[in-house]
Amino acid sequence: MLYPRIIPCLLVRNKGLVKTVQFKDPKYVGDPLNAVKIFNEKESDELMVLDIDATIERREPDYKMIENLAVECRMPLCYGGGIKTSQQAQRIFNLGVEKIALSSGVIENPGLVTELAKEVGSQSVVVVLDVEKTMFGGYSIYIENGKIKTKIDIKDFVVKLQNMGVGEIVINSIDNDGVMDGYDYSLIDKIKPLVRVPMTVLGGAGTIDDIGKLIKKHGIIGAAAGSLFVFKGKYRAVLINYPNRNEKEALFDEYFGR
Repeated sequence: MLYPRIIPCLLVRNKGLVKTVQFKDPKYVGDPLNAVKIFNEKESDELMVLDIDATIERREPDYKMIENLAVECRMPLCYGGGIKTSQQAQRIFNLGVEKIALSSGVIENPGLVTELAKEVGSQSVVVVLDVEKTMFGGYSIYIENGKIKTKIDIKDFVVKLQNMGVGEIVINSIDNDGVMDGYDYSLIDKIKPLVRVPMTVLGGAGTIDDIGKLIKKHGIIGAAAGSLFVFKGKYRAVLINYPNRNEKEALFDEYFGR
């Protein structure tokens, strides 16, 4: 039986692990390699690592860092940040990464999705859409770590990405990032019916119950979170954590009504 995926999302800046709130004020929370080791021990479903400055700084992905993470990681690893060409993506795959996440690169060059899907298979190609609410109740896609607003219609683009061969779509809420008050369920409701490939949502989870609410409503879906898995308690003490096998089974039992 297929199960929802519960996915820690680690943000990297200057080789350190950080956490943001609404894409601002990155707080240093530790060493990414140590975090990977802990998530190994906790048997995380998979892991997403995003270098949040690579594109802004107009630099190549940090291949040495990626290699170190891939060597240590004992779960499927998805890396994103600074990927603009198929050559860069291939180099990252060769380091042992299972998935690459495109964001700004695919906005600037949508054909990159098709090119990579043909070369490595759709299952390895992920697109992350950073999304923010508009004052009129819609949603806008942003690039370069939330600094540049595009004019792209999110619903049309989600359909287009799937036609081009994307294997997974991640919807990342800028408004809810780091707030820990729950996912933007309204946003998910608008996008999920359009998606026929695996979909993951990110931004806002503050408790395991938030993940449970998402699963109860949308079933087999990826539930990604950052703050939930690096902080503990109302004072946001830094503590790498992840639900154990029994906790996950209880979660699925409750929300699948088993």
